[in-house]
Amino acid sequence: MTLEFLQNYWWIILSVLAGILVFLLFVQGAQTLLLSAPDAQWSQLIVSAVGRKWELTFTTLVTFGGAAFASFPLFYSTSFGGAYWLWILILLSFVLQAVSYEYRSRPGNLLGRRTYDIFLFLNGAVGCVLLGVAVAMFFFGGEFSVERESILEIASPVISRWDNPSHGFEAIFNWRNLTLGFAVLFLARILGILYVKNAVVTSKEFNDWLQRRLISSTVLFLLCFLPFLAILFTTEGYTVLNASPLGTTVETTPYKYWHNLLCSPAALAAIGLGVAGVLTGIITTILHRDCDKGIWAAGAGTFLTVMALIWLAGFNDTPFFPSLSSPESSLSIRNASSSEFTLKCMAYVSILVPFVLAYIWYVWRMIDRRKISESEAQASH
Repeated sequence: MTLEFLQNYWWIILSVLAGILVFLLFVQGAQTLLLSAPDAQWSQLIVSAVGRKWELTFTTLVTFGGAAFASFPLFYSTSFGGAYWLWILILLSFVLQAVSYEYRSRPGNLLGRRTYDIFLFLNGAVGCVLLGVAVAMFFFGGEFSVERESILEIASPVISRWDNPSHGFEAIFNWRNLTLGFAVLFLARILGILYVKNAVVTSKEFNDWLQRRLISSTVLFLLCFLPFLAILFTTEGYTVLNASPLGTTVETTPYKYWHNLLCSPAALAAIGLGVAGVLTGIITTILHRDCDKGIWAAGAGTFLTVMALIWLAGFNDTPFFPSLSSPESSLSIRNASSSEFTLKCMAYVSILVPFVLAYIWYVWRMIDRRKISESEAQASH
């Protein structure tokens, strides 16, 4: 296992975790339906369905952060430590989620169930958009600089510095980032609707309401995702000519991510299959109102598409975290990774990952082996 192999391996691991994370955002997507549900029983059905899975999303987010810290620590310190307002808002939204599921149905809670429904909606809407913004920075970058010599400074031994005083706020209001942010939101909403149809026994009225929400969410998703792809494949990017601890040389490349797509048959196939999977899950459910299996095609398609997008961001001599203020500070999988020893030790530990995923799948199937009925939802309330 050479250093280059290990760097590639861990970038693939991160892409897998990112794909799983975006798929699991169906929990957040379903939560955005709570405030618009015309019937309190429908809201309770939605909460009962996704309330059994909400820990998985946050756990995967923490796992992604831990893997990024261990494999690409310079990226971790630059993004999480530099654009900290973006990540603080993301974490606060997940704190609201945890508090809401803990106290929403407790007898005599002071804030009332509606307040916790608002908290869950905020986690679903704000959390999805901001996570999309964070992923968009893999392509559109941030304002930071890296000076490795600073580690020797006694007063301030900091390698990377954020050059914008907003520290992540500016990324939230970047329109290119927001195209992906809102695409993630409406995709999560689609997945949430498909999961609810799969997990609960729906009345005709409830099913018709979900069908209408599915159609409107699909239209909004396409209005956000297609412009994001157009922007991504026509934008300029950086190509790393030389990346080492002693310095990085980059050059501006027109249509960089389009070239990356054409140079990677695996990414091209994954995106093609992924988009086809998402559309199959949506269209099948719209055409067959009683279909409750759309979540699996759409979920697999989401996983493949996100994984392939992360490949485009890091492979083919591409900096996966471009610096807008100091291009030579851009981070790639070659100059931002841990040492060969650290990556190798973690590679052995990663052998356990398939067993963990198998356990999660087993528990998932046991929980979802029987659909939730309205009477059961009311009993849990």
